[in-house]
Amino acid sequence: MKHAAKLVIAALSASLAASAAFAATEFGTAKEAEALVGKAIAHIKAAGKDKAYATFMDKKGGFIDRDLFVSVIDMKGNILVHGTSPSIVGKNLLEMKDPAGKLFIKERVDMAKTQSKFWQDYTFFDPLTKKPLPKHSYCEKLNDTLVCTGTFSR
Repeated sequence: MKHAAKLVIAALSASLAASAAFAATEFGTAKEAEALVGKAIAHIKAAGKDKAYATFMDKKGGFIDRDLFVSVIDMKGNILVHGTSPSIVGKNLLEMKDPAGKLFIKERVDMAKTQSKFWQDYTFFDPLTKKPLPKHSYCEKLNDTLVCTGTFSR
């Protein structure tokens, strides 16, 4: 009986540890976000923007991972790529507000005028849960565009 209880406790402990590990990896990390932007920029330079942009939009293209996906905007606020919302590609969202009322695309463009790499904080809808959460996006300027990705906070 004691042996069976020990096995049950060990199994429950392993299950809890696995659940905690899964929860910890639900969202990407800052380091993973920076790496994805670097990978995206390298792909744009190697493949050209048209081919790279199509790859960023492909769920099997290697540029969408949990809450991490590539977005590319130009310096006028036009969405050139959005890894999870292809319906907004081609739209100008310079005046778009986050759920807290922040003009986050305008802020991003303004930040890019003085910084080639930066982090930005705002609120956005988690593509997995559809709930508004704090988001931390990393962007790098490439020519006249911004290549970005971000991760959510719980």
